[in-house]
Amino acid sequence: CTHYLFIVVVAVNSTLLTINAGDYIFYTDWAWTSFVVFSISQTLMLTVGACYYLTFTGVPGTATYYALIMTVYTWIAKGAWFALGYPYDFIVTPVWLPSAMLLDLAYWATKKNKHSLILFGGVLVGMSLPLFNLVNLITVADPLETAFKYPRPTLPPYMTPIEPQVGKFYNSPVALGAGAGAVLACTFAALGCKLTTW
Repeated sequence: CTHYLFIVVVAVNSTLLTINAGDYIFYTDWAWTSFVVFSISQTLMLTVGACYYLTFTGVPGTATYYALIMTVYTWIAKGAWFALGYPYDFIVTPVWLPSAMLLDLAYWATKKNKHSLILFGGVLVGMSLPLFNLVNLITVADPLETAFKYPRPTLPPYMTPIEPQVGKFYNSPVALGAGAGAVLACTFAALGCKLTTW
């Protein structure tokens, strides 16, 4: 019972920490920095919870199920925010599912080798999630445009959209997020695995 409760708690906290996934376009002056930070935070929260759940059950596929839990929780939370007048697109959350599938694949393909899960799985999640997150950035409706189209006078000042600045597309937030994520995700994968040996 404690283990399942822990899974729920971690999933809820993952959702809370990643609730603004995809909303970095609001922070126009810091869009790329926000993209990197959000990508890394999502990578780490997904990795620690999914690895815990995966090694606890020992069944490949449970990492993807964990990502599904995060997705549903986030849809519910974002639905509440949307009802309060915060504009966004629901497609921003399933970004975790393909990365979790890679985690499951690493565990299954190496015959449930925990060390391979930590090394290969961690790197795969860290490298892939910023890439999937960029797909969000390209395909979802621009929250800034949405906010101008449907102005809400109830938006607090810090959430009021401002005009985007030009010339911000230098360097590569995907490469930075993937590089940092791949290194840190291995550590968090190890932490997730360690949590099953209390």
